[in-house]
Amino acid sequence: MTGDVFASKRCDCGAQLDLALEMIAAEGRGVVVYLRGHEGRGIGLVEKIRAYRLQDGGLDTVDANLQLGHPADARDYRVGVQILSDIGVGAMRLLTNNPAKRQAIEAHGLVIDEYVPLLMRPTAENIH
Repeated sequence: MTGDVFASKRCDCGAQLDLALEMIAAEGRGVVVYLRGHEGRGIGLVEKIRAYRLQDGGLDTVDANLQLGHPADARDYRVGVQILSDIGVGAMRLLTNNPAKRQAIEAHGLVIDEYVPLLMRPTAENIH
């Protein structure tokens, strides 16, 4: 949400979403599933802000989450997989930079025909 809605420069989430929407529009078809509760890799907005403080001290996202007592990534993709299944998606081209998303989606029975990274240039604010 901080990157997608509020254009935070600390992540490239908003830019990734914009690029994905452009790619879907160019393809002429596609689906974006935006899951509630995935802010800060699933730790929530308040904890993400706490993690930001640790990142200001030099930690990366994963280490900050771990230091706060959270897993490196607490997101659960089952609801997203169910949404895709409900609308008839059985196989797809997945636009993401996160290999764990691919593994989670495939583990729940959907087929990834192609994995397409959303390549973004790092910024001074998100380089670590």
